[in-house]
Amino acid sequence: MSKARVRSTKEKHMKRSIQERWPWLEEVRGMRSQLLDILSNADLAFSPGGQNMTLGVLLRKMGDLEHSYIQSLKTGVRDLSYHNTEAGLESDITRLKAWFQALDEEMLETISAFSNEELTKRVDRGGFHSTVEREIDHYGEALLIFFGKATIYLLAMNKPVPESIESTIG
Repeated sequence: MSKARVRSTKEKHMKRSIQERWPWLEEVRGMRSQLLDILSNADLAFSPGGQNMTLGVLLRKMGDLEHSYIQSLKTGVRDLSYHNTEAGLESDITRLKAWFQALDEEMLETISAFSNEELTKRVDRGGFHSTVEREIDHYGEALLIFFGKATIYLLAMNKPVPESIESTIG
């Protein structure tokens, strides 16, 4: 059997394993894609007022958090100090989409690399410990919190909330 065919079979098995264990993972990625698809560069500058950040900053912070989760899965230590400092990222929807695509691919590659035994490894969350498997669940919870925040921005901008987000978040 060729290396390409073996790799393809292994990738299919891993994707199926991820789908069985974390069926929500593809769904929330789709929700974020739908959100990004309805936004323009001008929308990224919106802030609901007060001390709230712009929508672009909120999106960048979600990407920073996803990066932190990827690194915690790789290193076993949660570190929230990473901040993407790419100039103009927060105001360019095309660049944000590309960054999230790269992060999502890295997250799937990282998760796919774990054996069942490795899913029980500890992750130091700076005050309490979790397992790799639970850390992936924490990531999903962080995404849902993000969508709750993003919904408030959409409603304040009189933009429609994508149906997938509406039916999940309410």
